[in-house]
Amino acid sequence: MSQRFEHVPVMLDEVLEVFEGLPDGLAIDATVGGAGHAQAMLEAHPGWDLVALDRDADAVAAATERLAPHGTRASVYRARFDDLRVVVSASAAVARPVVAVLFDLGVSSHQLDVAERGFSYRSSGPLDMRMDVGEGHRASDVVNGASEEALAALFAEHGEERFARRIARAIVAQRPVESTGRLAEIVSDAIPAAARRRGHPARRVFQALRVAVNAELELLGPAIDDALALLAPGGRIVVLAYHSGEDRIVKQHLRDASTGGCVCPPGLPCVCGAEPIARLLVRGARMASPAEIAENPRAESARMRAAERLASPRLPGARRG
Repeated sequence: MSQRFEHVPVMLDEVLEVFEGLPDGLAIDATVGGAGHAQAMLEAHPGWDLVALDRDADAVAAATERLAPHGTRASVYRARFDDLRVVVSASAAVARPVVAVLFDLGVSSHQLDVAERGFSYRSSGPLDMRMDVGEGHRASDVVNGASEEALAALFAEHGEERFARRIARAIVAQRPVESTGRLAEIVSDAIPAAARRRGHPARRVFQALRVAVNAELELLGPAIDDALALLAPGGRIVVLAYHSGEDRIVKQHLRDASTGGCVCPPGLPCVCGAEPIARLLVRGARMASPAEIAENPRAESARMRAAERLASPRLPGARRG
């Protein structure tokens, strides 16, 4: 296996703890990456089969190789996580109850480490940022084609960048921008010196561009709903999010599942007919331990949420298929 895909799975102990004691059945890793979580799940649960998805062809190749020792227990597909219902229905293990679903969101270490993929502000490469290099617009299309107003709105909404307007103005003034190195330089020069001392100044801008290029937030909510709909009663879902935009969506969809979308005033009996289809397993969001963060800095921004499926006819709002 390529060393570039070797990575330490984030909050692995916490993920395995949530899945501990679940019965035999089918597990889904909706964002398999280098398959660190997937491999550990199969080793911890000899009675599980696993369906793994990733939209990145490099990740699919690496995960296929890493999971090969598990034989027919593991199947890896190149697909977006919002296609998980279609993938599961086409898999050989479709008849088995779905007992576990994992989403490990965000960008992988491999994607950051390969400059040619255009995800990293720390090394210069083409402004690409596509998870699937065979589809969609590149980050350069957004940077060089969007208006100043649209760029500022993007950086403010998906990057929570307080200097979004200044950065957008600087980018437009210096277009075309074709490399990650040049974009990082422009962002750094556009913000006050004091702000540059609080982490890399381009981090939030690169995050916002990646989210926009890959339509990550638009796809996430429906995918979580579909995962909950697939789970058998007693099955569990774990989601690891790495920025506030992702985590807000995860929180909202799991909370809606745990309340059934109830609109009644808090503290009063429900009279709107809402039917909860899940119960939350984590109060708020769990974070990685200081020891893990010291060993794996990527874990510092991780937020883990989890829920268990209840017996219910269907998930309100989930797509039928």
